[in-house]
Amino acid sequence: MPGPVEAPATTRTAVLFTHGHPPDTDDAVRVTAEAAERASVELVAAPGELVKHPSAAPGVGEASELPERPDVCIVLGGDGTILRALRMYARTGVPVFGINFGTIGFLAAAEGDELEQGLERAFAGEYEVMTLPALEVPVDDSRAVALNDVSFTRRPHERVAELSYRLGGQEVGNVRCDGLVAATPAGSTGYNLANQGPILAWGVEGYVVSFIAPHSLTARPLVVAPSDVLNVRNEAPRDSVDIAVDGEPVAELGSGEEVAVGFRDDVGRLAQLPGSSFYRRIREKFGRIAH
Repeated sequence: MPGPVEAPATTRTAVLFTHGHPPDTDDAVRVTAEAAERASVELVAAPGELVKHPSAAPGVGEASELPERPDVCIVLGGDGTILRALRMYARTGVPVFGINFGTIGFLAAAEGDELEQGLERAFAGEYEVMTLPALEVPVDDSRAVALNDVSFTRRPHERVAELSYRLGGQEVGNVRCDGLVAATPAGSTGYNLANQGPILAWGVEGYVVSFIAPHSLTARPLVVAPSDVLNVRNEAPRDSVDIAVDGEPVAELGSGEEVAVGFRDDVGRLAQLPGSSFYRRIREKFGRIAH
């Protein structure tokens, strides 16, 4: 993952994404609309957003379809909403500026109690932009993009999954488990961390493969080179496993089927305030949860 890239010199148009639980951000939508007006920024809600906030900000316009090249995408929500915005604007160069109204907000540039200051800096372009890699997995006739992780999990009440996997064309193992997770550096602090997989600092080139409740003494998490493709095969005689991208189900892997997961660099653009540090973020976000 390369270093920071420049933020837009001026902000004329911003797209708004909000939390999946509208009451958490009704007031924040109003404050965002007022801040945009003061900054002479046209604020446009992503399709379907204003249905969640019918009276919060009557001055906000709503697009019938997502604008292709706004100067910035403002997210009022947690990591899930930020990831949704990053996927929407994958490979477009549009920076996503998150303000945390969720539980952890590891990807957010500012906290909810810093809303007004965060918006001022977002609309003024006073932020750095980190380029984020992603993982791709084929789904039907397209390729789904994961900024956090791709997971293969057994279905509730069905038998333990049996997954074999290859890396760089070489057979690595066959594991009975509840699932397998491939995670980017940004996603290594999510599902992968819960599996006791290693945390990859932002800037590490590559991704990590870890297992959910492996029935094995030898199945260990692996840090994988970016050029090595991960092939996952469902060896179970009859049960399918679910495939999810950033926690959202996208497909299933049937018995005897195989799918390839590939690493792609420079897919998302994440806005961060100057001076932000990955290691400081680790301490603040996860230290707070521990206490």
